[in-house]
Amino acid sequence: MLLKKGDNNESVKLMQEKLGISPAVTNFGPKTEEAVKAFQLKNGLTPDGIVGDKTWGMIMGESVEVTPQPVVSTPSVSGLKLDKLKGHIPQSVIDSIPEVASKFEINTPLRVAHFLAQCGHESGGFKLTQENLNYSAKGLLGIFPKYFDAGTAAAYERKPEKIANVVYANRMGNGDKTSGEGWKFHGRGYIQLTGKENYTAFTKSIGEDCIANPDLVASKYALASAAWFFSKNGLHKLADGGSGDDTVTKITKRVNGGTIGLPDRIKHFKEYYSLLS
Repeated sequence: MLLKKGDNNESVKLMQEKLGISPAVTNFGPKTEEAVKAFQLKNGLTPDGIVGDKTWGMIMGESVEVTPQPVVSTPSVSGLKLDKLKGHIPQSVIDSIPEVASKFEINTPLRVAHFLAQCGHESGGFKLTQENLNYSAKGLLGIFPKYFDAGTAAAYERKPEKIANVVYANRMGNGDKTSGEGWKFHGRGYIQLTGKENYTAFTKSIGEDCIANPDLVASKYALASAAWFFSKNGLHKLADGGSGDDTVTKITKRVNGGTIGLPDRIKHFKEYYSLLS
């Protein structure tokens, strides 16, 4: 069982009834997500708002064995205490750093600070895990002039799925716009993993099928997918260039394709590096 925000089916309605949400509907919206998180927190589960087998079983009143997790300090990376980041980035991100840092060689204070600065900016402060393609006609003409003119922009306005299937068609391993792969493999994760080729390569790296279930990149592997991108493109080694603004600029150009948001990236790099070094 796996239910998450955005789902719409009878299982959602049944769960809402069990949680005392009234009126119970089939849509898994923000209210339902908050109720799930509250239930998980109360019952010793990870409060991520995602309903897996254990959360589902407990909500339904089934017998589920929950093993209490010991309270331990945050693991270190190369001798660095990540506890220093508490209050500056979400705890869920801090908890994920040791595993991805080890796997993708983002394993020094300098590398971690550069990595987190880019992730934080690209995700609006670690809040966004999916690309926002809900563009107005004006936005389409400004950002994707190669794909839209005044006539077509009006027809595609505020239609994210159709927009993705146009702008990502026949690119990055995707099929044509009728294949639906532009939308299926649109940007997800803290550095927006995009395109079937990247999803395929990341699937091989992580060992879980993100081709069949691309939403895993947003829900489960937001940080890991960003770390994979960072490592694949050699940005962890580029980070070894130092703590100067020039190094942040070089990394930003590789992540963003330009220097959009550079002052914010520099600001957060300095913040994280001062905490970690």
